[in-house]
Amino acid sequence: MALYVQKYGGTSVGSLERIDSVVKRIDRCLASGHHVIVVVSAMAGETDRLIDLGLALGAQGGEREMDMLMSTGEQVSIALLALALKAHGHASRSYLGSQVAIRTDDAHTRARIIDMDTKRLSADLDDGVVPVIAGFQGVGPDGEITTLGRGGSDTTAVAVAYALSADECQIFTDVDGVYTADPRIVPNARRLDAITIEEMQELSSLGSKVLAVRSVEFANKHRVPLRVLSSFVEDDNQNTGTLITHEETVMEQPLVSGVTYSKDEAKITFVGVSDEPGVASDILGPVGDAGIEVDMIVQNTALDGRTDFTFTVRRGDFAQAMQLVREVRDQVGGREVVGDDGIVKLSVVGVGMRSHAGVATTMFKALAQEGINIQMVSTSEIKISVVIAERYLELGLRCVHSAFGLDT
Repeated sequence: MALYVQKYGGTSVGSLERIDSVVKRIDRCLASGHHVIVVVSAMAGETDRLIDLGLALGAQGGEREMDMLMSTGEQVSIALLALALKAHGHASRSYLGSQVAIRTDDAHTRARIIDMDTKRLSADLDDGVVPVIAGFQGVGPDGEITTLGRGGSDTTAVAVAYALSADECQIFTDVDGVYTADPRIVPNARRLDAITIEEMQELSSLGSKVLAVRSVEFANKHRVPLRVLSSFVEDDNQNTGTLITHEETVMEQPLVSGVTYSKDEAKITFVGVSDEPGVASDILGPVGDAGIEVDMIVQNTALDGRTDFTFTVRRGDFAQAMQLVREVRDQVGGREVVGDDGIVKLSVVGVGMRSHAGVATTMFKALAQEGINIQMVSTSEIKISVVIAERYLELGLRCVHSAFGLDT
């Protein structure tokens, strides 16, 4: 007998028909003698609808009230699923995050989970009751409702699995696993049977939208076994998904496991800045003080005491970051500030890079053969990222995917 935490996203519970399909899957799991705890998101599109309502009333600065508003979406889906389970003959009980006592910090709209009280859930399992928990939400130290930010339901599911030592945390979504690339762009992309947690964390942070990066970070830290499956494949024998494992030795590691991309990129270049200590801090200090995250940074070799300093930010922060950098132009003595929000970040990820040389060369050669210029480069132990013009995204993704033999 195993304990599974099953998380269902918005599309998986987006209608009564989809909820009925979820119930049938849970029924099959229970019939096999296993225990199930369910975590669900709001029905598809509901959270966006609630956010739009709040913004239409001028929600800026009203984070507490936005949490009150956004948390209502999951209350509907957990109640409907619990009712549907009861209609199929299963004892079930729905819980808001505050009722389970998923305790968080007090950062409204972006809270982080601190701990969890598992007494009610453990009692339900002992009594044969299926708990249905609202994802994405918790309760702050002052008793206030909090939400965890985008993808928070994934994080809730992983936290529940960790707290109850579940055998597996199963993330059901509208895709049937993790692919070597986005199959909408790369038709030959393949579903991976398994991938390491390190690779999944890199892919999530670099643009892959299969799992929220915070949930993968949590699973990595606490060694929670994860599996990504489709809620739209009815045959359980065909729906094996992708196992996200902590054991690198369970499979023969390829050089590269996946290629991903991020469109949420913009770059800013300070041309002809003085090449002296403290200049980088003078440029990036105001950007950081404004809460803008900087990703990649490149500084050219100095020529005649002058250099070009380039960094990337999220596209939504581009205009504000440009203004801040222009304001320090006279202070640091630069010639001009130029920006470009027509770029993308293309990345390859694989733990096999640790023991193989020439990965960067293979990637750069593939792009060069298609006439794609590399503007910036960033590396870590298991990933290489490059910035290229956005118009080359699809071509770049396909050629790099083929270059590492991921088509076969």
